Amino acid sequence: MDNGTKKKINNRRKARELIMKSIYRGLVNQFDVLQIQKDIKEDPDFIRADEIFYNETFSGVVENFTSLKDEICTYLDRDYNELSPIELAIIFSALYELKFHPDIPYRVVINEAIEVAKSFGGSDGFKFINGVLNKAAKQNRIEEFTRSA
Repeated sequence: MDNGTKKKINNRRKARELIMKSIYRGLVNQFDVLQIQKDIKEDPDFIRADEIFYNETFSGVVENFTSLKDEICTYLDRDYNELSPIELAIIFSALYELKFHPDIPYRVVINEAIEVAKSFGGSDGFKFINGVLNKAAKQNRIEEFTRSA
């Protein structure tokens, strides 16, 4: 793997972390999208993040919030309101990627979500996220999921 590829992966990871932070803030407070985007640019990691990916994904989650929430609820084995906002933010972001970024393999989407969850979530939150996202991948990436199963 050359440095350009590694840098791109880091940029996407940083973008995913910032997306999670932005969605988390929206869930906990309110989705003042412009203020969240303005504030996130002051995050020291923003300079290392894939800004285009961040903007597109965060905006996409906000625009599709209700339909994403409805779909997430179909994958849950507990009440939506019992979930931690960090876990929810990661699930929203990853589900958006599964639905609207078919260029990113579903296994990469899930793995990245798990890594973000391990860094920011509760001790076993990543296991729950993995289960939810596997259901979502099976539903949203039927052909890809079947090929690799």
